[in-house]
Amino acid sequence: MSTPNDAIDGIDDDYDGYDEEDRVEDQIPQEDSLLDRGVDDLLDEGYSPPDRPYARDRYDEHETLDELLAAEEPDISLDDPDDPESEFPEDAEIGRRRAGRLVAAGGDLTDNEDELLAWDVGIDGGAASAEEAAIHVIDDDE
Repeated sequence: MSTPNDAIDGIDDDYDGYDEEDRVEDQIPQEDSLLDRGVDDLLDEGYSPPDRPYARDRYDEHETLDELLAAEEPDISLDDPDDPESEFPEDAEIGRRRAGRLVAAGGDLTDNEDELLAWDVGIDGGAASAEEAAIHVIDDDE
């Protein structure tokens, strides 16, 4: 029966590891290059993408605006624009006035009701957080 230590014992003890001479260099040295690009190392030069999109290469440069617009694809929408139910709330669902600091009744943090009720105690120095700025007041008559 072999043990895991037997597999380790079979390793050649005279392995020297990675040798610098074994490294393969794909890049030619700077002194062997025929181009003088003004950099010490060719890797310092970097890569500059073309100034035009590749899709323009398949057409002639003199396309009319109608041809360009015909090539565009409309945005795919899952919602029907004529559908009365939209993913965005209607005007009746959003109050016109922005709320300030909201304080719960009694100041306690317990939540025993289905709806959250709070009172607007005014704007706190005008520096509302994003969450506070998203809260709007809906009056009872709306």
